[in-house]
Amino acid sequence: MEYLIPRTLFSAEHEDYRRLAQRFLADEVLPFHAQWEKEKRVPREIWRRAGELGLLLPCIPEEYGGYGADRLYAMVIGEEYMGSGASGLGIGFGVHALVAGYILHYGSEQQKQTWLPKMVCGEAIGSIAMTEPNTGSDLQAVKTRAVRDGDEYVITGSKTFISNGVQSDLVVVVCKTGTTGTAKDISLIIVESGRDGYAKSQPLEKIGLHAQDTCMLFFDNVRVPCSNLLGPEEGKGFGQLMRDLAWERISGAIGFQAQAEAALRHTIDYTKGRTVFGKPVIDFQNSRFKLAELKAEIQIGRSWVDSCMELALRNELTPEAAAMAKHWTAELSLRVVEECLQLHGGNGYMTEYPIARLFLDTRGNRIWGGSREVMKEIIARTL
Repeated sequence: MEYLIPRTLFSAEHEDYRRLAQRFLADEVLPFHAQWEKEKRVPREIWRRAGELGLLLPCIPEEYGGYGADRLYAMVIGEEYMGSGASGLGIGFGVHALVAGYILHYGSEQQKQTWLPKMVCGEAIGSIAMTEPNTGSDLQAVKTRAVRDGDEYVITGSKTFISNGVQSDLVVVVCKTGTTGTAKDISLIIVESGRDGYAKSQPLEKIGLHAQDTCMLFFDNVRVPCSNLLGPEEGKGFGQLMRDLAWERISGAIGFQAQAEAALRHTIDYTKGRTVFGKPVIDFQNSRFKLAELKAEIQIGRSWVDSCMELALRNELTPEAAAMAKHWTAELSLRVVEECLQLHGGNGYMTEYPIARLFLDTRGNRIWGGSREVMKEIIARTL
């Protein structure tokens, strides 16, 4: 869309990379995405193809198979995947990138060498298991436990709403390794698929995001070596999660903003071509005023997200600022999609139109990555 305040974040190289992502989406993703929604997963060959093109984990250092690119490259693919409607890639690849980040920042050299090159090329798919059936945002209340037995951990528990869960080759499991009743009990442990006692459910039935595989995970006395612990010692998991949450939330905001912009773009095109009472829908004052309001709100969101991204590049983005970005863009995306759907009339309720699919896909924006209520609690710290 046209920005009244021009964006200044990106270089010519970033825009070249954006065009590469757009070609990949146009030629190899969007024509098939509806079928992937029925299958509830993005095929592994697309993961490998994205890796081959450098469109999966561009920011991983070169020694582990990546490009060592700055985070603006991750921002570009986040915008393009989510803005195109390819939510199977936008969410799945985003979670994969978060897992790679945990391994890069906290993993041992052996863990980095084992997993990062495979994750960069799309050979191995990563997921993270935080949420449990009776535990949402309160990570200190998780029940999944890892008990040390010699040089192994024995893991017991269950997780739910796990993105990439069905196809994952490794999952970073949030579990308790201590008994103090504090955050010091939390550790992150890598569990590989195929371990005895480790099981996955069938894909869960969701309102939207149908191409993004999501399932439950079950750990029945699963044994993994102690070397699978992330970090040099137990009890560091909560701090590791907190340190990366600001980036996770601004990553969400990048995608939500792109969805809002896509909704407006589709609706402007639709209202120019749809005729009612002898003239295009956009020629009615109500339509123009509503679209003008939405464009103004979207520009505000864009300016805030870009400002947060500048801070993230300098490692200065605070959890509170990231929470504001996540909260604002989540609400913005739902509000814009709802108003734009109305301007489509009956066609807005038909899933052949992008606005209808956005209506289904954006509802989770208020929930995942921390609910809007949690975001408000974080923002309230600044009062």
